[in-house]
Amino acid sequence: MGFLKKIFGARAAVQQLPTGTITVDRHGHIVTSTVSSGFPKALLQGIGRDVLELFREARVAQMPLAEVSLHFGSLRITARELRGGAIIFLFPQTALLPTPTPPRL
Repeated sequence: MGFLKKIFGARAAVQQLPTGTITVDRHGHIVTSTVSSGFPKALLQGIGRDVLELFREARVAQMPLAEVSLHFGSLRITARELRGGAIIFLFPQTALLPTPTPPRL
């Protein structure tokens, strides 16, 4: 599908993953965002456009989606359709390590 290549392209580099929510209108423009302003807005718009394209392609294939969840190694993207637009939740995934417990005496 090339979803990651569309998002990160050839300029992929190590960076902090986005955390938060973005809402996009039917044209892919960001309406609201709780993602840090340090994260590139163009990248968030790209995620929004790709999610909207996914919903459109599902409608054309007569498999309309209300919600989609994409799980990558370190990032989970969950999106819900909103009358042509979408709300997109971005969750970085971390390894769950057991909390060390103090030894009993």
